[in-house]
Amino acid sequence: MTEAFFALHHELPRQGPGSDATTRRLLELAGPLPGRPRILDAGCGPGRSALLLAEATGGRVVAVDLHRPFLRELAGEAARRGMADRITTVHRSMVELPFPDGSFDLIWAEGSAYTVGFDTALRAWRRLLAPGGVLVVTEAEWTVPDPAPGARAFWDPVYPLRDRAANVRAARAAGYRNTARIQLPESDWWDEYYTPLARRAAAADPELPGMTEALAATRGEIAVRRAHGTDYHYASYVLRPEPENGTPAMTDWTTRPETAGDIAAVREINLAAFPTPAEADLVDALRADPGAWIDGLSLLATGPDGRAAGFALLTRCLVGTEPALALAPCAVLPDFQRQGAGGAAIRAALDAARALGEQTVVVLGHPGYYPRFGFVPASRFGITAPFDVPDEAFMALTLESGRPAPTGTVGYPAAFGI
Repeated sequence: MTEAFFALHHELPRQGPGSDATTRRLLELAGPLPGRPRILDAGCGPGRSALLLAEATGGRVVAVDLHRPFLRELAGEAARRGMADRITTVHRSMVELPFPDGSFDLIWAEGSAYTVGFDTALRAWRRLLAPGGVLVVTEAEWTVPDPAPGARAFWDPVYPLRDRAANVRAARAAGYRNTARIQLPESDWWDEYYTPLARRAAAADPELPGMTEALAATRGEIAVRRAHGTDYHYASYVLRPEPENGTPAMTDWTTRPETAGDIAAVREINLAAFPTPAEADLVDALRADPGAWIDGLSLLATGPDGRAAGFALLTRCLVGTEPALALAPCAVLPDFQRQGAGGAAIRAALDAARALGEQTVVVLGHPGYYPRFGFVPASRFGITAPFDVPDEAFMALTLESGRPAPTGTVGYPAAFGI
């Protein structure tokens, strides 16, 4: 049956749910990376992600898999694209690797960790990450507390699933903090994987050894997804190792919009995070300006005890004469800095803005930090600051691909004093 299974999957665009768009999104969340990063693609399959990672980062990729035909397919495509010197294929188990500790800046595992188990994979790969390195790993998980019997009957015998909270705990137990997480969209399941696989199954020769069983398993898997797809999903985690002797970081951040009862807590965060009260006063002034303030775009990140630790604010600005949003200020209580609270609040704010139909966000900030959220120099869009600033520090983000950003100079609310 194994050979029949591989015959079904040979030269398919993907060997599991995913997409180039999701890979690029995860790469943004994993950054910034060193120049020409060292990358391990664990369980690479035919190498769709490995090729994209090499192209997008300029780095060198070691692609590991146990199926030699996949590795030959990847090596051939790398040669065709002129990247043979940047992609090395290795025929080996993804958890029995001969590389020295600290060999990789990025370890990538889209849809492959289940073959050895999430916990096993995380423990095996941690030693391979260089200081500042990052692991991107995809895991199937339940989305409901009581999955349908049909879903359990499919998953429990082959790979018992956990929910999000249990997977975050498992990552922490393995020595990581979770800095980002996204859920794969349905199009990653159907457009990129199940629809091409179903076409291949319809054309397969059932007389080949093991093919009848492989076809039954494939059709059964697709039927379970069609019937019970809301009960489980694939989630991709961006994980960073904790220091061996450090205090584990709190990673279970919950995000929510500010309420009237949070005003004092928001001020406390900003007073604690900055050396002067200027940012705290700015937030109060923006809140009092109906032309600047937008309900739902002041976001907090809270820990398991409910305490607000991170804050991010989006308010109305203009680019030329068109409406846009300004991201400022962002703040984290000192005791919780570098633990993901700020990033969680920023992502929640951007998601809330996207849901409101907003398109363009500008930020003045550290060029090593904000690109992980998708920001790029604003000059690429023809957007300029109303003050002198290094090009790389004044950035913009478009929230919906396909919609153009406005051009012109940014006009800030009066509270900014610009």
